Amino acid sequence: MMRALDLLHRWTGGLIGLLLALLGASGTILLWKEAWLRWMLPGAADPRVTDAAVLGDLTAHIMADAPGSILFATDGFGLNRVNFGERGAYIDQAGHVVARWDSVWDRPELWLFDFHHYLFSGETGETVAGIAGLIGLAFVVTGILLWWRTRRTFRFRLLPKRMTRPAIVIHHRDLGIVMAPLLLLSMVTGTMMVFRPVADLVLRPVAAPGTVTASLAPPKIEGGALDRAALDWRRIVPQALARYPGAELRVISMPKKAGDLVSIRLKQPAEWLPNGRTGVWVDPATGKIVATRDALAMPTGARWFNKAYPLHSGKIGGVLYRTVMTLSGLTLAMLGSLAVWSFWTERGRRRRAESRRRRALAIEPA
Repeated sequence: MMRALDLLHRWTGGLIGLLLALLGASGTILLWKEAWLRWMLPGAADPRVTDAAVLGDLTAHIMADAPGSILFATDGFGLNRVNFGERGAYIDQAGHVVARWDSVWDRPELWLFDFHHYLFSGETGETVAGIAGLIGLAFVVTGILLWWRTRRTFRFRLLPKRMTRPAIVIHHRDLGIVMAPLLLLSMVTGTMMVFRPVADLVLRPVAAPGTVTASLAPPKIEGGALDRAALDWRRIVPQALARYPGAELRVISMPKKAGDLVSIRLKQPAEWLPNGRTGVWVDPATGKIVATRDALAMPTGARWFNKAYPLHSGKIGGVLYRTVMTLSGLTLAMLGSLAVWSFWTERGRRRRAESRRRRALAIEPA
């Protein structure tokens, strides 16, 4: 049984280890995205504007160009990101354009995010990345089982003692068991966000299946035809913020199809999710608020689900927690890449040895 498990672990690692390594490396870079963008972009280190009237004026100014959505500045990143489909721009809190792009390939943080979440392939890529996460989760579980047989030989090393297959296997086994809790956290939270059944399974002790999907669904209210003249942002933004005193304005999304509402996402102080789940919906035909949702009043399962992304992306706990998750990402990158390298170089060595043996037999005198 354990021999078959070991064989499956090694072969699967040799085939998919590189993808997991790339996901780990890209995720690690994204953990520190705001930090390196503050060095690259003017205004990115500016303090967040909190005055509702000023935010209303800024929104009205930006919406004059008819974007699809606005992602507002945070305490850690002082620029607003405006999206026009594939195109976009960073705009400071005074309304000045800081940078523009015509595709995700123009900005490293955008294509890194697109790779890590979607493998450059939209929903299909997201599904593949989610499957890779499930396989990674299975790696951790089977790795723990395989390590148990050799636990008495445990020796912790950050790097292999030498670049040989036996040394790499020992390093892989012992580093993996030390980092297993963090790897499990990364894999579980990542797959929860991609596959709702996984989230339902993880949250089953506190929520019935379907609770998360029902809680996050938009209100069943049909909006009228979009009339941008009716959307008085200088009135709408302060009204939305007044519904939840102390909340941050995070995202405004315009309707994507007929009947959709304007969505305003807010983040209350007690929420972990960077963009919050507190919602205000506006009829695009009249500019009137027609529905609200308090994220803090959601069912327990939905509130737990809302913690998955901040746990996965290091959006809580400041520098200390991001450093911890950085160790997880670097470990995944190292274990995945070394597993692939050792697996295929060993197979190549065996093929060369077999080829030499056959040539020796062929020339051996009768």
